[in-house]
Amino acid sequence: MLNKKFPRLLPKPIRKNMRAADLIEQSFKAYNGGRLAEGCRLLTEKMLPAGGCVGLTLTGALTPAGLGRAAVVPLMKAGFVDWIVSTGANLYHDLHYGLGMALYAGSPFLNDVDLRRDGVIRIYDILFDYSVLLDTDAFVRQVIQGPEFQKTMGTDEFHYLLGRYVFERERKLGITETSVLSAAFQYGVPIFTSSPGDSSIGMNVAAMALRDSALQFDVNRDVNQSAAIVYAAKSAGLSSSVVVLGGGSPKNFILQTEPQIQEVMGIEERGHDYFLQCTDARPDTGGLSGATPAEAVSWGKIDPDNLRDCVVCYVDSTIALPLITAYALSRHAPRKRKRLYDSRDAMLATLRAQYLKRGTVGKTQHRTDLKKPRSGRAVATSSKTRP
Repeated sequence: MLNKKFPRLLPKPIRKNMRAADLIEQSFKAYNGGRLAEGCRLLTEKMLPAGGCVGLTLTGALTPAGLGRAAVVPLMKAGFVDWIVSTGANLYHDLHYGLGMALYAGSPFLNDVDLRRDGVIRIYDILFDYSVLLDTDAFVRQVIQGPEFQKTMGTDEFHYLLGRYVFERERKLGITETSVLSAAFQYGVPIFTSSPGDSSIGMNVAAMALRDSALQFDVNRDVNQSAAIVYAAKSAGLSSSVVVLGGGSPKNFILQTEPQIQEVMGIEERGHDYFLQCTDARPDTGGLSGATPAEAVSWGKIDPDNLRDCVVCYVDSTIALPLITAYALSRHAPRKRKRLYDSRDAMLATLRAQYLKRGTVGKTQHRTDLKKPRSGRAVATSSKTRP
């Protein structure tokens, strides 16, 4: 009976010099190892094929650990990540690498009073000089004095402009592929920050406002622009997938794009198609970080028909991300980069037109339209309007 429904659990012995992708396929068979293997296959067999749109979230101190350079940049370069939602802290610490600064593998058991006296910063077992913060702060303040920053803009535009300066600094230093911001500028990958004031980048922007800087973040545009990315993919008949590292505000920000389209704008849609999360957060505490994809279905965030293709792996992202990256690069050919940043205005204009055509200022209609078409394509060609 069982052999007709499930594969037999009989892994091959691990051998010397085994490739990471082979190890995952052959040895990661159960528990969170099994979920990680499922997640790797989900990415390469369903998210990436047929030009699917993939959004990535970064939460937790991933870039200080070097995972921006080691994993996120290679994924963007291969065309496997089309847009990103990150904490501001990850982007701030990413700057250290793009500016050629040194971070060190230390210990979590050092005396922090001594470190404070010696001017050393600790992120668990990562160490760097206090001057790294001061020099990075100075770089941000000097850059945002430029005339192109003297306006209100979305965080995706801000990070694109900042990434250009990081790219130029990398070239002067003779270093390449060290920074997520620089790579995003080169490859046209939009990067949003859901809480732009909650990081050292935001702190420096705020300080410059006291010097009459005109730079302001347009958080309304961020919400609509991110929803426009998802709507553009779905209305073109493409899948929309999310890869969530950690949880927190970036997780909600990338998932709320579907309720923004459906609940707020009144446009027919069904939710993201595929979902992969690596987290250590529990679901029973009620926090969004631990909320399951099944719960997200009730909000319209995830397409219920694809719930079986949603994977949660309870593992530290610093373990999961390198393995997922190695697997994807081994098992899927590079894709043509979408360069979504280049079409940001057009995508937003399309979403705005659909909202003005179908949305309402009053209460939107309650719908449980699980039998409706699965793609926004049907909406784009529909003549139905709302009062």
